[in-house]
Amino acid sequence: MPKKRLQGIIVSDKMKKTVVVKTERIKKHAKYKRRYKVSKKYKAHIEKQDFKKGDKVIIEECRPISKDKKWKVISKA
Repeated sequence: MPKKRLQGIIVSDKMKKTVVVKTERIKKHAKYKRRYKVSKKYKAHIEKQDFKKGDKVIIEECRPISKDKKWKVISKA
């Protein structure tokens, strides 16, 4: 099974080897058929501090690194 990849924006880089990435997707309401944005935040692992707040990045699913971290940053988008 292939690993999931998501694109998002870094909203926090205050932790060591961890960044918080906010992703957005568009959903459609079942009854009213109106489209709206839904956002979610993921904690992602990074080895080097190459990324700053506001960077667009691609994250990929990986094995659990800690309680909250199950994603790692692959590259800038």
